[in-house]
Amino acid sequence: MTDEILPAIAGEILTGEAALSAAGRDWGNLIHARPGLVVRPASVTDVAVVLRFAAARGLPVAARGAGHSPYGQAQAEGGIVLDMTSLPPHRVVTGDLVSVDAGARWREVLETTLPHGLTPPVLTDYLELTVAGTLVVGGIGGATQHHGTQTDCVVELEVVTGTGEVLTCSREVNGELFDAVLGGLGQCGVITRATLRLIPAPTRARRWKLYYDSLPAFLADQRTAVRDGRFDYLEGQLVPGDDGRRYMLEAVSFFTSPDEPDEDALLDSLAFGESEDEETTYFGFLNRIADGEAALRAEGSWFHPHPWLDLFLPDGAVEEVVAEFLANTGEPELGATGLVLLYPVRKDRLTTPLFSVPESEIFWLFSPLRTGSPDDPLHNARLIELNVDLYRKVRDLGGKAYPTNALPMSTEDWREHFGPAWPKLADAKARYAPGNLLNPGQRLMAG
Repeated sequence: MTDEILPAIAGEILTGEAALSAAGRDWGNLIHARPGLVVRPASVTDVAVVLRFAAARGLPVAARGAGHSPYGQAQAEGGIVLDMTSLPPHRVVTGDLVSVDAGARWREVLETTLPHGLTPPVLTDYLELTVAGTLVVGGIGGATQHHGTQTDCVVELEVVTGTGEVLTCSREVNGELFDAVLGGLGQCGVITRATLRLIPAPTRARRWKLYYDSLPAFLADQRTAVRDGRFDYLEGQLVPGDDGRRYMLEAVSFFTSPDEPDEDALLDSLAFGESEDEETTYFGFLNRIADGEAALRAEGSWFHPHPWLDLFLPDGAVEEVVAEFLANTGEPELGATGLVLLYPVRKDRLTTPLFSVPESEIFWLFSPLRTGSPDDPLHNARLIELNVDLYRKVRDLGGKAYPTNALPMSTEDWREHFGPAWPKLADAKARYAPGNLLNPGQRLMAG
């Protein structure tokens, strides 16, 4: 990387093969870009020292949290990877706000806030992602229909810019940086701390799994439910059945005893066939993927390549795109443990300037979460080609990418993705992180 020595820091500087190899891989297991060194910062000062050192020498730097990126987004070939999970835990609840370190996992945020009877309004399905890791892309989940994205719930950030300056920003203070960091793919700075808005937390969750044989009925019921807001959490999936694919609507009502959900009112007018329901604790529902993760780790497919794709479809195009996708997709194109998410979001709940979505009142998260082959690179390359083809089709129909994908994107692709917001992002990048050194794995070269 360089013969020059990084200035002394309180944290760790790792140059061993095991650390470098691990930092050159991620959840997607498709891109392998080995850095020159890994830094485990012990403070925001360490982060600033590293970024000043790198900026002066033209070295790329990537901030890495849980390493759940699918396509090398948190890698920096020959450069420096900052392991943000090494920052000392800072998790403080004050009133209806929580201040947390950037490397905190969302599970740890919940473990901090729930004893106070409070919760973040929006959680991702997988709680082992880090706070900063989701804030640089948006952070979406089944409660986004009510509260927007996780970025919409941020009050304040502590950020180290690409030049090594430590700044506090909010909508009122350093607003340009605040807007450029939230959903900005880590191009203008490294988040080291975030202050998040909280709401009262329920204690229980009742979940209904509603099954459909008809795609139009499945879509119609989701539109109804998201428009009238009858469920606190709403997500749809395409699931395999005995005679082909079926559609499952996961609809959840949160509550605290003695209050109970009114099942008749919640399910009224919905055209599902079979149904299942269960009641759990609020945290138990939010952390429901933990058991599935353990099973996939034991079975081995957790470690396979994951050419995942997340797209936003305009409401008018959803039936056409999904029907065509299903007609051309079998196990070879999805993988034995792959799945497909499909659920609507209300655009009027979104406020983050860089969170780019279709121009329709309701749009749909459409996520073919493919599982690739551990020993067939050509097969995995074909899955990436399918992602590219699907993305281009969706883009031509007015759709957008949710930027957490195994999808090669050029600067022109990103320019089109961000649309009218692109000049502001490019200007902020030129001001706060000149040189295109931050998070090069995003392949966004503005500035």
